[in-house]
Amino acid sequence: MKTIILGIESSCDDTSAAVIADGLLLSNVIASQDVHAEYGGVVPELASRAHQQNILPVVDTALRRAGVSRSDLSAIAFTRGPGLLGSLLVGTSFAKGMSLGLRVPIVDVNHLHGHVLSHFIRREETDTVPEYPFICLLISGGNSQIILVRAYNDMEILGQTIDDAAGEAFDKCAKVMGLPYPGGPHIDRLAAEGNPEAFKFAKPHIPGFDYSFSGLKTSFLYTLRDHLKTDPDFIERNKADLAASLQKTIIDILLDKLAKAVRETGVKTVAIGGGVSANSGVRAAIEEFCRRRGLTAFIPPRLFTTDNAAMVAIAGYYKYLDRDFCPYDLAPYARVNV
Repeated sequence: MKTIILGIESSCDDTSAAVIADGLLLSNVIASQDVHAEYGGVVPELASRAHQQNILPVVDTALRRAGVSRSDLSAIAFTRGPGLLGSLLVGTSFAKGMSLGLRVPIVDVNHLHGHVLSHFIRREETDTVPEYPFICLLISGGNSQIILVRAYNDMEILGQTIDDAAGEAFDKCAKVMGLPYPGGPHIDRLAAEGNPEAFKFAKPHIPGFDYSFSGLKTSFLYTLRDHLKTDPDFIERNKADLAASLQKTIIDILLDKLAKAVRETGVKTVAIGGGVSANSGVRAAIEEFCRRRGLTAFIPPRLFTTDNAAMVAIAGYYKYLDRDFCPYDLAPYARVNV
């Protein structure tokens, strides 16, 4: 009998459901929320309400596309945290209710673990996955971490941001430039047309493996302020160069600590995950970084970089095999480390 896992993701502003059978992905459905764009960021209350509207049709569509009935499910995996508490409550409550109705176990998944394990999502039997141990550079809107992954349930944070994350730096600088939310993809698009050496921004000097992006953000703002004093059209005329220089600086900061981690751990495989791993410059830089060092690079398909239930389902699949089930009295959590 096949092991079939329904995954549910509702940590932020995307409602997603996916079905995995014996480790192979059968479906992955995502409903995005456009309502936040006019506010320049995610509004938690609006996100929670949208999840309530979307979760039933999203789950139904995922099951239908997978050709799976509810009675076929072995377990239900759901994101328990970290994330927006109201949004997590919607997914958690739905998973618990469905589990009780079907009399199948539930499996709670750490959202960050899901991003790391996105490399184990297989759409074909021949798809390759990383060998343990490997280093994962997890870069998203709220997290920037270097993680040593020894097993699906054995992850050690070597370093992480002490203030802003890489994704926040992209989005906040993009907002100042007048770009729509989310700003990261717009920076990526503009950077392809600009000169990455046009502007120099501050880089932090943080000991160990930890990151900091607040100084870069401040340096970026000061550069704009100084030029706008005498040139009101400075941003409009230099958008591409500003984007390219900002992207290069962020990549340089990320790779500097990654290189240190690779040297000190001796690992031969590097993976990236999280929303910022969809950035074209980041993906190209990681490929070149690994090529020069003779390392194996794992770069996820863009579909699996953003919040999605396929990564929740695969993490839940491994926990299910270990019979690591979730009690019904566990509540979602907003913040936690890997």
